[in-house]
Amino acid sequence: MQIPTTSADTATIDHDFIPEIELGLLAENASISPKFLYDPLGSHLFTAITLLPEYYPTNTEKNIFTQYQDEISEAVGIGGTLIDLGAGNCQKAESFFDTLKPSNYLAIDFSVEYLQDALNKLAGKYPDILMQCIGMDFSKELIIPDSIAKTKRTFFYPGSSLGNFLQSEALELLSQIKNQANDGGLLIGVDLMKADSVLMAAYDDPLKVTAAFNLNILRSINSHLGSDFRVDQFRHKVKVNHADNRVELYLEALENVTVSWPGKLRTFKKGELIHTENSHKYTIESIKQLLINAGFESSQIWTDPKNYFAVIYAK
Repeated sequence: MQIPTTSADTATIDHDFIPEIELGLLAENASISPKFLYDPLGSHLFTAITLLPEYYPTNTEKNIFTQYQDEISEAVGIGGTLIDLGAGNCQKAESFFDTLKPSNYLAIDFSVEYLQDALNKLAGKYPDILMQCIGMDFSKELIIPDSIAKTKRTFFYPGSSLGNFLQSEALELLSQIKNQANDGGLLIGVDLMKADSVLMAAYDDPLKVTAAFNLNILRSINSHLGSDFRVDQFRHKVKVNHADNRVELYLEALENVTVSWPGKLRTFKKGELIHTENSHKYTIESIKQLLINAGFESSQIWTDPKNYFAVIYAK
């Protein structure tokens, strides 16, 4: 019998991010990993983005979850451990607590401070679920602690975050999930390719919330690196790359800018770009093939009437 808990257990897997950040900033085409978008402020800004009418993925995915909740729950099954990747405010996972009835819930995200706040609120509402959270950068390696039950693991990866990864990186992550799911599976949300006008509105909204989210990555980098980026010297820029079926986010220097940090510096010329995020879009066939390549043997797929988004359960 599961011992009830009223508070969330927390763990953090430490990483030294400085070499990775420096490598990206000093490259000929500068880049910053999108994981650094999700510091505590960035996590709150992303939550605000999901409330925007232009940002279709959140509501579209939510509608799919609502419309097909019984079918999804039947496919996934009841009980076991729900492992929430990129958990954020944990609300998406919470929407399945009553139907999936997990005995254990493990929330994983880059920003452990934001995650802990969310989990503390949840723990009192669901005392029969053992709740834990881990601050982890699973973009390189997904490590589920041995203390987490190995049977009936359901990995939950909603919100189309798989799109942040290159094809090879996505395959590696999905393979790691498959290897650690044991007799469980993966419930995932993926964004489908669509018209440029819809994509541009979603990633460059009129209120400029997405711009603030993107620019905040410079403050996040300052905190890790000790650098002196100024957000007022850059602007948010979006491109749709049809060759690679993805939306690309950049920060464009508004003037010649020299940024320094202990031992190093980088000069950005006016108009020079720093790449901050890819958001790959899939077709039904391409995501099915990717899952097969990762070792998943079967999948069930649910979509919305416009085919904007897909929810998939794979085993």
